[in-house]
Amino acid sequence: MGDKPIWEQIGSSFVQHYYQLFDTDRTQLGAIYIDASCLTWEGQQFQGKAAIVEKLSSLPFTKIAHSITAQDHQPTPDSCILSMVVGQLKVRGLVDCQYWNMHNLLKNVSVQNCWSLYTHVERACILIFELNADNFSGLTDMLGLYVSVWITPGG
Repeated sequence: MGDKPIWEQIGSSFVQHYYQLFDTDRTQLGAIYIDASCLTWEGQQFQGKAAIVEKLSSLPFTKIAHSITAQDHQPTPDSCILSMVVGQLKVRGLVDCQYWNMHNLLKNVSVQNCWSLYTHVERACILIFELNADNFSGLTDMLGLYVSVWITPGG
C-alpha cells in the first residue's frame, strides 16, 4: 500500500472502515460524520450527524453485506479526498443489487490522522432477472428505493 499516493491510502482505509461499520452496527457511524455532514440517500437529503445516523439506523434491514467491486480516490483543491465506490449489496444472502457511493472526506483538524465524512451520496440499482411482485416489493422496501418497473403479464 506504500506505493500508492497518500489520498488513495487514506480513501481506501476509510472506505473499508465505513462499510465494516455499516454492515455490523450502523449506530456507530456517528463517529465518522460531523454536524455539517450531508447525506443524500436515494434522493432524500439529510444534514447533520444526528439526522444521518437516525436515517441509516432506521433502515428496515438488520443484515447487509457490501462487496466492493471498485473504488477510486482523488485529492481536491481544498485538501479533501473524493472517493467513488461501486459494488454489490447482499441483503438476503444473495447479490440483490449494485450500489454506487460518493464520499467526500474532510480532514478533522482537531484530531491527528482523523478524517470525517463530509458529503455522502448513496444510490443502488436493482438487478433481478426473474422477478415476481412479492420479492421485488420486499427488496425495494428493505433498501428504501423508489423504482419504476414494467412487469409483463405472466412474468
